[in-house]
Amino acid sequence: MDFGYVRRLYKSRWLVLVAAIWMQSWAGIGYVFGSMSPVIKSSLKYNQRQINTLGVAKDIGDAFGLIGGYFSEILPSWAIMIWGALFNFVGYGSLWLLVRHKVPQIPFWAVCLLIGVGTNGETYFNTIALVSCVKNFPKSRGPVVGILKGFTGLCGAILTQYYASLFAPDQAAFIFMVAVGPSMVAFALMFILRPVGGCKETNPSDTANFNFVYGVCLVLATYLLGVMLVQDFVDIGQTVKLIFTVILLVLLISPLALPLISACTSNYPSAELDPTVKHNRLEAPLLDKISDAESGGPEQSNYGQGYQRQDSNVNWNEVLMSEIEDEKPKEIDLLPEHERQKRIAQLQARLLHAAAEGAVRIKRRKGPRRGEDFTLMQAMIKADFWLMFFSLFFGAASGLTVIDNLGQISQSMGYPNSHIFVSMISIWNFLGRVGGGFVSEIVARDHAYPRPVAMAAAQIIMAIGHIFFAIGWSGSLYIGTFLVGLGYGAHWAIIPATASEIFGLRNFGTFYNFFIMANPAGTFIFSGLIAGTLYDWEAEKQHGKPNQFSSLSVTDFGISGGPLMDKPLDCLGPSCFFLTFLIMTGVCLLAAVLSMILVYRTRIVYRNIYGKNLNSEERHLRKDGDLRGKASSSDLRPGFLKNF
Repeated sequence: MDFGYVRRLYKSRWLVLVAAIWMQSWAGIGYVFGSMSPVIKSSLKYNQRQINTLGVAKDIGDAFGLIGGYFSEILPSWAIMIWGALFNFVGYGSLWLLVRHKVPQIPFWAVCLLIGVGTNGETYFNTIALVSCVKNFPKSRGPVVGILKGFTGLCGAILTQYYASLFAPDQAAFIFMVAVGPSMVAFALMFILRPVGGCKETNPSDTANFNFVYGVCLVLATYLLGVMLVQDFVDIGQTVKLIFTVILLVLLISPLALPLISACTSNYPSAELDPTVKHNRLEAPLLDKISDAESGGPEQSNYGQGYQRQDSNVNWNEVLMSEIEDEKPKEIDLLPEHERQKRIAQLQARLLHAAAEGAVRIKRRKGPRRGEDFTLMQAMIKADFWLMFFSLFFGAASGLTVIDNLGQISQSMGYPNSHIFVSMISIWNFLGRVGGGFVSEIVARDHAYPRPVAMAAAQIIMAIGHIFFAIGWSGSLYIGTFLVGLGYGAHWAIIPATASEIFGLRNFGTFYNFFIMANPAGTFIFSGLIAGTLYDWEAEKQHGKPNQFSSLSVTDFGISGGPLMDKPLDCLGPSCFFLTFLIMTGVCLLAAVLSMILVYRTRIVYRNIYGKNLNSEERHLRKDGDLRGKASSSDLRPGFLKNF
């Protein structure tokens, strides 16, 4: 047995990506609540508003991931996976026992706690999968995040197919599958999902490999859509459903070909580089050689060495570049890239010479700059942080409002079978996440333009989708579902990648889990307060009960375990959600404005990180024998490479 091959395979970052895809295909349990709620409602004798309250508890558990994000920076990955698996198993396992009447009935608030804990386990799986893969592919963050978050969105359709072929029509078994399945997969993959010391530069084969994964994603989404339509409109037997599920498993396993082939063709995994060489490649200061190359003489290098010796504990290269960023004229950034680099190199040389002669005193800047590693507290005092948060708050929450209310929306427009629309928006959500990562990567890498511009485009697409929902024409529900699903999914590919680029990778897990808290906060306002209130108001108008809606009590929100005072009223026609969708349209346009403000503020950052002549500069450095030019993307600072 070739143990060298096994070792290369185990250390392959592509194996980690494939394992993360498998984990994420089970980790989207927050999107399958609609499949569990009917059996919970009938078995535990809950009313509709209590079911809605359970949905809010689920969203809170799904968003409360800061603890997992914090401990992901301290504990090993396998410990976080075990933690998440236990939460998932205890929460949903206990819910299954309650539904099966294996244990005595418990208070309603305790059931909310159980479903919140069970869904919270998902956040640990998401954190480890995203953090591991973003660190393993720091120069392909958009595609990686898009693919992983895409499979999270597709989880609902995948689990529904498993259920249809193995457990249907036992609805309680779906809860059992949700309790046991993700936990088993987490235990199986917990030693594979972790950052590896592999090659972190862009390889020529990366583009082909990602294109293969994209192809698998498109085939998988098309296949699931076709299977869904066949099973909905054609009466097929259990054997055919099993065959459909086997084909689904083959498609999910197919990306494993990437690490198997890469381990065969890899002759020298970079994880086995000599530690001294790796340190020099990734962390050696860039100032001296680059200054010499730009100026044509060694004087700047000598000054830098003399000044560097004044304090060995200070990274004077970083301090110097911080001073240059503060002092350079603003018009320099408007010059062509080559001229801009030349002017900054001249400014650097003059400043370094003056500092070495004692003519000026270079101050140390407090706190990191955009692109460096921030802590959460450092980021929270920055406008960029809150622009990202509120753009997500307005944009993604308006999309989740549609997802949570799609059953009532379809019924109000005359479609009694809402299952097809729920499944379709899951697939469009998946394609939006994959496509959002792909498009935003082109924008950032190929054009050196801020990634949030893709998010602004997604939010405009969602606004158009909300308009189609509002007009209520025949067939407009299909178009609205498509546009809103794509736009909503794109948010979850673009936001994590943008956060890692602006605030660094060191605390990426904490930032990601903070940003997802925008989801429950937004849905509480837009879905629970606005959409629900306007729907009830229109329903009461149709039924001639204008005063009923104004008398809300504690039981209306499911706080107590008692039944509702009155039977909920149904609303029919486009007017049920007309005002809601007009508000959602305005909210999406506001989110797009915030995204464009972020684009304006970060344009220099992306120009520094993804400048078009990056490759030519690296070739120039290699020609001079300076391998230190290949700085780690996870330690890339604005201006640290490109400003020269």
